[in-house]
Amino acid sequence: MNKKLSVSLMCADLMHMADDVETLEANHVDWFHIDIMDAHFVPNLTFGPDYCKALKAISHTPLDYHLMMDNPELFINAVPLTAEDYVTVHSELPEDVAKSALRLVRSKGAHTGIAVNPDTPVERILPYLNDIDLVLLMLVQPGFAGQKMKEGIMDKVAATRAFLKEHGRNDVLISTDGNISVERAVHMAELGADIFVGGTSAVFKKGQRLEDTIGTFFKAVNG
Repeated sequence: MNKKLSVSLMCADLMHMADDVETLEANHVDWFHIDIMDAHFVPNLTFGPDYCKALKAISHTPLDYHLMMDNPELFINAVPLTAEDYVTVHSELPEDVAKSALRLVRSKGAHTGIAVNPDTPVERILPYLNDIDLVLLMLVQPGFAGQKMKEGIMDKVAATRAFLKEHGRNDVLISTDGNISVERAVHMAELGADIFVGGTSAVFKKGQRLEDTIGTFFKAVNG
């Protein structure tokens, strides 16, 4: 399977978002990564349902929702989901809350994911193995873009792939998020990652055209 690029729209030019979306879509990025924050689970606020509905009205690219919320069902019930969309909730939530949210996503026909913070052991995903299509590995503490990657965190990719294989779920995709450069993506692809959330380190690079950064990324990770 070719490695996928999920572009973080949190890192786009917020004053020219529609232009960036058009360019990204024209250059065939795989997904748009949408960070949804509630200012409680993480100390920041980002996009809401109205923005997501407006994005769907101008784009056909699948949406990759990352819900950093205490009450993810509030958002899941507020947006239209398609069979191509992914919705990821956090393993750090109470298990009953996370499982209920994943069931709700499934009932709406979308794909499900579970996120793991840098300091959370990969074993935390065990209760969710029968409920997910994707594991999102956070390489930085969630909440703000542009953070430094935690030392040694990329080794968690290989550990997660081994854990999934051990439990008969090697079909589950591994996505990585946080200060991902092209060089780091290439290394993590070798360790078993499938999807890379691209922000300021890979896609929205100062002084470079989106067409060029996207082309460079795809060429590097897929050969």
